Amino acid sequence: MTDPSRTPSPASTRRLTTAQALITFLARQYTERDGRRRRLIGATWGIFGHGNVAGVGQALVEAGPAMPYFQGRSEQAMVHAAVGYARQSGRLSAHAVTTSIGPGATNLVTGAALATVNHLPVLLLPGDTFAARPADPVLQQLEVPHTGDMSVNDCLRPVSRYFDRITRPEALIPAALQAMRTLADPAATGAVTLALPQDIQAEAYDWPAEFFAERVWHVRRPAPDPYELEQAVRAVRAARRPLVVAGGGVHHSAAEETLAAFAAATRIPVASTQAGKGSLRHDHPADVGGIGHTGTATADDLARDADLVIGVGTRYTDFTTASGTLFAAPAVRFLNLNVTGFDAHKLAALPLVGDARTCLEELGAALAARAYRVDAAYETEYTAAKDRWERRVDAAFAAPDEDARPTQAQVLGLLDALVTDDDILINAAGSLPGDLHKLWRARSPRQYHVEYGYSCMGYEIPAALGVQLAAPGRPVWALVGDGTYLMNPTEIVTAVQESLPVKLVVLQNHGYASIGGLSESVGAERFGTAYRYRDRDGGYTGLPLPVDLAANAASLGMRVLRARSVRDLREALAEARGADRPTCVHVETAAADAESGPPPAQAWWDVPVAETAHRPPAAEARKEYDRQVAARRHHL
Repeated sequence: MTDPSRTPSPASTRRLTTAQALITFLARQYTERDGRRRRLIGATWGIFGHGNVAGVGQALVEAGPAMPYFQGRSEQAMVHAAVGYARQSGRLSAHAVTTSIGPGATNLVTGAALATVNHLPVLLLPGDTFAARPADPVLQQLEVPHTGDMSVNDCLRPVSRYFDRITRPEALIPAALQAMRTLADPAATGAVTLALPQDIQAEAYDWPAEFFAERVWHVRRPAPDPYELEQAVRAVRAARRPLVVAGGGVHHSAAEETLAAFAAATRIPVASTQAGKGSLRHDHPADVGGIGHTGTATADDLARDADLVIGVGTRYTDFTTASGTLFAAPAVRFLNLNVTGFDAHKLAALPLVGDARTCLEELGAALAARAYRVDAAYETEYTAAKDRWERRVDAAFAAPDEDARPTQAQVLGLLDALVTDDDILINAAGSLPGDLHKLWRARSPRQYHVEYGYSCMGYEIPAALGVQLAAPGRPVWALVGDGTYLMNPTEIVTAVQESLPVKLVVLQNHGYASIGGLSESVGAERFGTAYRYRDRDGGYTGLPLPVDLAANAASLGMRVLRARSVRDLREALAEARGADRPTCVHVETAAADAESGPPPAQAWWDVPVAETAHRPPAAEARKEYDRQVAARRHHL
């Protein structure tokens, strides 16, 4: 809404280029929720080429401090940084990303998919080929013989929640407003793309001055329908073994305190997805840890016997449902609190469509009015199971030999002993998400930042920059294996350039450890997953490659601490935490055994195994696959 007293006369105009008008407009957009106002577009990331340098680039020069600018090294990484910023900002503030045409634009696709999958706002401003077509084709243009109005930017359509190509200056007005509406809508947000032909960016137009008035986009908290609420209350009261599954929507709605109060009043146990972990503190009596394939035995055992599963802001991915095998009670039903009807109706659930915090408040109040609380025996059962799991975590974290190389779980244990509520841990891919989901003791709502909707290798380092920009003064850790590091280390340069004191922990294990383990379990014999020289038979079973990732990080400007033992690592992590400049801790991890490693998967995950194979590992894996898949069910 706009303050009428500040609205310019409709007759007044400003002559600006399309790019100048867009940047001026973006600098004056705000969100508001619960009385707090934020810049909707807090900054713009950019790499310039012929498709945006004279348009958006020049407009950013004109804007000066009104639109902060960050220089990226990889287009995909810039989107990851913007996504990290948006998540840490509670989706109330976002960043824009500008690129040239051609490869600069197509490099946005992975980041855009990640943003949209995770319902996180980011504004993409790729350059596009000439709208007027004075020269055709231009450099980096993809020619499509059967149509003249397509460019490579069209590959962003399926991964964007809103897409438009601005082929006339005046077309920017409705498109920009729709873009802001989408970014600020809690049910619709994700990647938004405004493709900008390079000639239109530089073209001048007489813009109505009211286009540049401050606009505040209210981020609504829709309340549940009374009928759906009453049905939800009846379902909870009828349940003997209810279980809450907390998803990322709890964080997006800032519903953590409400969920804690709901769990304390009802004593219903709360399990969490990867996106929802940290919804409750690890030491809340009702917190039973992660759920699903990477979850805890406590949560997964409760899920198998639950008669009512209360999903709060979750999409129910296959990792959460153990590919349809986890919720096994014959009469199990689902109640889903979600801001989108699409997710609220999953698994044939009773829907409670609305804002997570508002729905929890109203459901909790209705249950309190009826003095609802789970049976004491059920509470005693899950409390004892939680205590048993915590002892398993302690065993995995324990590092009795100070001079030995640490296992991956012991690295997490040393971090667990060091961090406070202020620290933020970022991860996305490899074997670390599973260990973190099972073992990490989240201390605050925004501490656990694992991007597992798209699980994109290379997300962690650039996302750490975005998180650090959104949370200045807080220690931000990016945890990566060697495979992930090699995917996307270039934003280390940006961290150095901007003096962002992110802490990078590189775990060297000489290959794709997570996929190696999965490969072995499905009969593919770890093929192509080790970072080693070729052997005489053509496989990769020779000596480890002499890759020095610590030296690489140092060459990009980072301070590097090498840890060769548990003792070294403890000291290095403490030093990195107190550093005021980007710092990397490099450690070569040891293989874990049954005692020193994390507990194995507590639930299945469906990765199809070859139905016919002559090699024994695949044949044996198929037998196990057939046994597991027989337990799958559709919830109707």
